[in-house]
Amino acid sequence: MLEKVDLTKKVSKEEYKKKMEQLEVKLGRLQRECKALGIPVLIVFEGFGAAGKGLQIGRLIQSMDPRGFEVHPIKNETEEERMHPFMWRFWTKTPARGRIAIFDGSWYRRVLIDRFEKRTKSKDLPAAFHSINSFEQQLAEDGNLIIKLFLDIDKKEQKKRFDKLEKNEETAWRVSQGDRERNARYDEYASMMEDMLFKTDTDYAPWTIIESMDRRFAALKIYTTVIKAMADQIEKVKEQNEEKAAKKAFISKDTSAADDPVGEIAREADVQMKELQVSILSKADLSLSYTREEYKEKLDKLQKKLEKLHGELYRRRIPVILGFEGWDAGGKGGAIKRLTDRMDPRGYVVNPTASPNDIEKAHHYLWRFWRAMPKDGHVAIFDRTWYGRVMVERIEGFCTTEEWKRAYKEINDMEKDLYDAGAIVIKFWMHIDKDEQERRFKERQENPEKRWKITDEDWRNREKWDQYEDAVNEMLMRTSTDYAPWVVVEGNSKYYARVKVLKTVVDAIEARLKED
Repeated sequence: MLEKVDLTKKVSKEEYKKKMEQLEVKLGRLQRECKALGIPVLIVFEGFGAAGKGLQIGRLIQSMDPRGFEVHPIKNETEEERMHPFMWRFWTKTPARGRIAIFDGSWYRRVLIDRFEKRTKSKDLPAAFHSINSFEQQLAEDGNLIIKLFLDIDKKEQKKRFDKLEKNEETAWRVSQGDRERNARYDEYASMMEDMLFKTDTDYAPWTIIESMDRRFAALKIYTTVIKAMADQIEKVKEQNEEKAAKKAFISKDTSAADDPVGEIAREADVQMKELQVSILSKADLSLSYTREEYKEKLDKLQKKLEKLHGELYRRRIPVILGFEGWDAGGKGGAIKRLTDRMDPRGYVVNPTASPNDIEKAHHYLWRFWRAMPKDGHVAIFDRTWYGRVMVERIEGFCTTEEWKRAYKEINDMEKDLYDAGAIVIKFWMHIDKDEQERRFKERQENPEKRWKITDEDWRNREKWDQYEDAVNEMLMRTSTDYAPWVVVEGNSKYYARVKVLKTVVDAIEARLKED
């Protein structure tokens, strides 16, 4: 790809000035339209050192409202960033709807600079490329516009610019030993860049090569590329909004099943498929239980073990992510309390997941969970999780069918990223039957100390038990993996459930410590 680029392209000062005046006005207007339509934009600047990324970013933002964008210079990882999964620092910087995030350097450093300096091993490259493409695809499918610009210069020009920077005291610091090394081995590094461009040039996040030998030409091409991408995205979103409005108007009409034979066939097929599916939950033996004496003995033994293992996790810098889902009154809170009773409170965080607030709604639904992922050596416990997407959001219509269907892959990819970063990931489904739930609901209502735990919404959700059961079975089937398994916890006996959760966590940590 790079060898085909014509780096001799130039623009006169007069032509540059004339065209730029028009482009600046267009860019400002498009930024305002993106804000009005709630389109989040990521603009990524990558390329050879001294190709002018900083200069061109400065030129680009002159035409933008500074209240609507943020520039993220991506350099070496901080200590805090090193203690999280690699993609954590980029997920946490993704823009809210209607805002623009500009990246000077990006997530591509893992397959460029880190690869060149052998911090990313050859065996880890396939996973790194998969993680990058998955990240961009998830954002793009959620409505983010991703514009990737690769600034290209030749070896001779790069060396000339490095020499010029080093001659000036005020700019010498910008040239590192790594920059010089990559210039000396220019062809080798260029080959890595070719590989990166080939493997990450996608329909949803394409690369644009910017010929950067002449800075005026580069600026014009960057402006033109950004303007076209924004204009196309705005047109796309407007068309989607019109289609949604038309569909909503059609659905609101009083249309009987007889008027929609295809829809009726689809509904019948859906019922037949459900009858043929094997229910994972139905296999759970809810008669399993412990006596109070058995429970106390096992609980004490396991909690003592976990207390020691928690210290070992911190010493070896192994993160742990535990997700709890289950029926209302299924025992999540009780299990979490017994799990954490003897753990060092400085080394874990329990994250109660409620409905997303306005800030969280303005981002991809996984954004708020990425922000809460633990540092190396710490434990993050989620009381309800990202699986709300394929349960409550699916059933209550808080997301589209397309959104919850693609969420299975998005979730699997996120959990694989966490696992690849060294985390232990376990998800628990706290399972009880319908009669036991009703008994617990009534017990809560009758106990003044527990009445706060029961709400009208709990009773309403109970009416949709069968729908939730279907959704849970599909969720367990599609997202239980070797690297992030689901554990169905038989919970009619609280004693049994709490012990099973503790034993599962202890066994997983012990198995992991034997591997290291």
